[in-house]
Amino acid sequence: MRKTIWALLGLGMVPQALAADTLSTKGFNLCEANTDIKITKLDVSYTRSTKGVVFDLAGTNSKRQNIIASLTVTAYGNQLYSKTFDPCGDEIHVDRLCPVPSGPFSANGSIAIPDNYASQIPSIAFNIPDLDGQATLNLKSKDSDEDVACVESQLSNGKSTSMKGVAWTSAGIAAGALALSGVSAVGAVGHPGVHASSSPGFGDVMGWFHTMATNGMLSVSYPAVYTSFTKNFAWSTGLISWGGMQNSIDSFRKATGGNLTQDNYVYLTSLSGSSSNSSSATKRSLNLMLRAVDLLPRSMDSTDSSSSNSSSSDLFSVTGIKHAAEEAMIPSANVFMTVLLIFAIVVAVVVVGILLLKIILEVWALYGNFPDKLSNFRKDYWGIMARTITNMILVLYSIWVLYCVYQLRNGDSWGAKLLAAVTLVVFTSVLAFFGWRIFYMARKYKQAEGDVASLYENKETWRKYSLFYDSYKKDYWWLFVPMIVYALAKGCIIAGAQGHGMAQGVGQLIVEALLLILLLWNRPYATKASMGINITIQVVRVLSVACVLVFVEELGVTQTTKTVTGIVLIVLQSTLTGVLAILIAVNAVIACVRENPHARRRKEAEKANRDLDDLTPLDARESLLIEHPPKRDFTEMSKFNFTGPYEAYRDRPRRSDSTGSKERLVYADYGVAHARSSSQESRHSGRRSPSLDGHQPTKPGYGMAY
Repeated sequence: MRKTIWALLGLGMVPQALAADTLSTKGFNLCEANTDIKITKLDVSYTRSTKGVVFDLAGTNSKRQNIIASLTVTAYGNQLYSKTFDPCGDEIHVDRLCPVPSGPFSANGSIAIPDNYASQIPSIAFNIPDLDGQATLNLKSKDSDEDVACVESQLSNGKSTSMKGVAWTSAGIAAGALALSGVSAVGAVGHPGVHASSSPGFGDVMGWFHTMATNGMLSVSYPAVYTSFTKNFAWSTGLISWGGMQNSIDSFRKATGGNLTQDNYVYLTSLSGSSSNSSSATKRSLNLMLRAVDLLPRSMDSTDSSSSNSSSSDLFSVTGIKHAAEEAMIPSANVFMTVLLIFAIVVAVVVVGILLLKIILEVWALYGNFPDKLSNFRKDYWGIMARTITNMILVLYSIWVLYCVYQLRNGDSWGAKLLAAVTLVVFTSVLAFFGWRIFYMARKYKQAEGDVASLYENKETWRKYSLFYDSYKKDYWWLFVPMIVYALAKGCIIAGAQGHGMAQGVGQLIVEALLLILLLWNRPYATKASMGINITIQVVRVLSVACVLVFVEELGVTQTTKTVTGIVLIVLQSTLTGVLAILIAVNAVIACVRENPHARRRKEAEKANRDLDDLTPLDARESLLIEHPPKRDFTEMSKFNFTGPYEAYRDRPRRSDSTGSKERLVYADYGVAHARSSSQESRHSGRRSPSLDGHQPTKPGYGMAY
């Protein structure tokens, strides 16, 4: 069974270089506070080739005493090694711990691992990224048998699913989708009702990246391998760290009532060892110890006395948005302000870029031949700028709700809270205004024309509002409203229920399932590609949230099951991401080699209008082989007589024959006389159709053409 479990864990292994040969500790946490011995340093490593454990321990002791040390190593909830030894004994002798001196002390040494224990450590433990292992060192007094110190540390093999290459690749995928969507939008300019041909679009890709990033922000016990994976997509939510920006935000918070004691950029970098000071390691250890001592009383107040022996991972672990922010080197209280400033920078770049393009086009128009296809941009660049910013708000609305609600719920600065409230109100009001306006236009069109087709056919309406409904069929133009409500609900659930993993999981599952039912019931997307891609993304979202419930602490699922579930999630989400990347690449190739369908339709229409006047019954263009024959209004043309040049409109009298039947000299076919209707009359009346003898031919060039 154990081999099967390790094999399943191997599915999540990311292609790496040759495997390392060492397992080592990564930081440490205190299991207990208020003990006689305070641990300030713990480094433990196991080397597979030597089958030995090397340790380096340092701390302070309140009094001189003899101890018994116990070292335990676990992986994925399974105990791999346990050893109890006396530092004064013969088997493992440590001079500096025999006995532990009063005041500061340090000790280092090595322990040989027997073959029967070393063989139980599978080779995959040195390969699998983000190894979920833990080493615990417990010290007891030899005289009283009481715990005098307890410290634990996470094991690592140096590999992780969080890689800069993956983050940059995902950013490249989003940039490709943005470029392709822009090309499709330019090709559709001036064609009301024409849907963007490229799918997946930028909104689809960013929405999917948001899903993976926010999945890692739930307050549940994720395995390390999945938490690291979600870090690759944190950039899509605006979690981009910049030291100068963070220090400025800290100053703003301090000036507006914020508490910077343990929630600032300098303190966070000191905990992570980013300080350039040579004593940063010791400083980091002391800070971790002080932080643990500070947090322990608060944790004990909120738990039952029976939980006093719980592991430090339960007491000191950080989950949710706080964990995601600190992993990106952003203090949790700075999250909203960071995202707001990043958004402001992006908007400034967009505005400057559009204005620069406007200047280039104006200079081009003065000194060169200006392309007609760029005339719309030249005339309406302010409108394009406004629609671009509105589209950014629409795509990022769920993220805005998430961070605004989080700041209002957990922020300590009144200035940041005020900005969060204003931002949430402004962005929601912008979307609400456009929603009201679109419904107003739809109601007006329905009253005047009987339907809302003009939302797609009226050029001005399409230009202003189509970004909300251009991907939907005409009967489902209103679906943008449930999508906005979905984004609002999702952001409120994740941020508002921080610290309650079960509520977050169940709430998200309900919201995602309702949206999936809506999409399957209506199938609203205009193209088959958009339909398939968006429904597939929604199915994977529902499955992902369902898997998240496995990580909820209340369900008591084993650590091994959690890790396997996390790896399944990585495989599932990575596969969909790869499919989206392939589709974007295929669409890019198609866009390069295929003629723009909108331009082709425009050329066909221009050719049909140009050739309309010289068509004859024998003209090959009257053939059924024409791909899209132009529609002609015979009723309107029948009002005119073509018996002479510039002849005014009048009703021509019908000539009667001897039988009393009347014949129109010129039929409603562009001045070409045919005896097509008479055959039908002769079948009913038994009479022959009247002869054309006696008809006067029209003047050449103005009448009938034979």
